[in-house]
Amino acid sequence: MVGSAQKYFTLAAPQTTKRVALPLGLFAASFAMLVTAFVAPAPALDAPSARAPETTPLPIFKNPRAALRAGLESYHAGDAATSVAALRYAAEGGEPLAQWKLGRMYADGDGVNRDDAKAYDYFSKIVDHFAEEEPDPRERSMAANAFVAVGLYLRDGLTSAKIEPDLDRAFDLFRYAATYFRNADAQFYLARMYLDGAGVKKDMRQGVNWLELAARKGHAQAQAMLGRLMFNGEAGGGAQKARGLMYLTLARDAAAGGGVNEQWIVDSHAKALATANEAERKAAVALLEDYLRERN
Repeated sequence: MVGSAQKYFTLAAPQTTKRVALPLGLFAASFAMLVTAFVAPAPALDAPSARAPETTPLPIFKNPRAALRAGLESYHAGDAATSVAALRYAAEGGEPLAQWKLGRMYADGDGVNRDDAKAYDYFSKIVDHFAEEEPDPRERSMAANAFVAVGLYLRDGLTSAKIEPDLDRAFDLFRYAATYFRNADAQFYLARMYLDGAGVKKDMRQGVNWLELAARKGHAQAQAMLGRLMFNGEAGGGAQKARGLMYLTLARDAAAGGGVNEQWIVDSHAKALATANEAERKAAVALLEDYLRERN
């Protein structure tokens, strides 16, 4: 693999005006740029159009679990109105998965009118529930994502949903999900708070540590931010250009089909790629091969 990987570090003019989703040879295309030159689910704020009506007669269910099953079946069958009625019944009966599904539907405007206040309320119910009760292994990912979603609402606040910013609470939620659930999104957002000094005293070392944990899980934004800090010598201990270039290449590869919100990753990669010398690019190739070998 070493011989083939050398082509990833040749200098070429980086493309920043248009991003193309890479096919199955994703790493190869991304690396070729190298040899040629290496959470909340944050809630969106735009209001979608109304979808399905939310007023539907509530069927009689045997219990909340039966309502949950019926709601999920209706959702996957495209019957949003019936799905919402059943999921509400299940959510009121304490079914966390129903609360999560409704939270996502209201946050995304998926089959319902978008309502961040309702989304926040459903996600908060999950946080309250799992702050005191151990989740089933199958519920850990859902619970962690709910902590992150509430953390993002509180980090940024949302006037339309009457949610006031609360950085201290957001920090606590991210830290809990980052440590207890080891959630990569939570680790990334926690790192950002340390790096920015938001809700906590600014601490570059802690921020870099949390970024590296998330980056090792394949979190593209964490990889890009960590890579940029390392490449520029801002991560502590002097510049680590080869390792920074490695992380930036991994992030660039992951962001290739991610949309315009990830353009900063593409730009960061292109800038580092253009300024790295041949020795740094070769060293990054070797580090990248070792990294991929370990993961495989």
